[in-house]
Amino acid sequence: MGKVFPLILSLAAGIGLGFFYFGGLWLTVRRLPEVQRPTLLSLCSFIGRLGLTMVGFYFVMDGHWERLMICLLGFLAIRNLLVRWLGPGQDSLGLFRGEKHGNNP
Repeated sequence: MGKVFPLILSLAAGIGLGFFYFGGLWLTVRRLPEVQRPTLLSLCSFIGRLGLTMVGFYFVMDGHWERLMICLLGFLAIRNLLVRWLGPGQDSLGLFRGEKHGNNP
């Protein structure tokens, strides 16, 4: 039990980091059509999400590569889940189908 519990916490942390990173990406993409400087929003969002995620991975790892791999597994599992859940077929703005906002069939 002493070696399993940190791995379970690492998986949970990876899931949380995945929700933070990819959820933040989704929110950023949805706001792009509304802002005056989309490049600045994209850049700031990327730097902030990447920085906090890398710090999270560093602290979860705590010198153990096994924890890092389990954390990465949770991170990528959330990515796959969100891609399926929020994929192009679920896009309410029509961004991925080349449509403009409000012109959905």
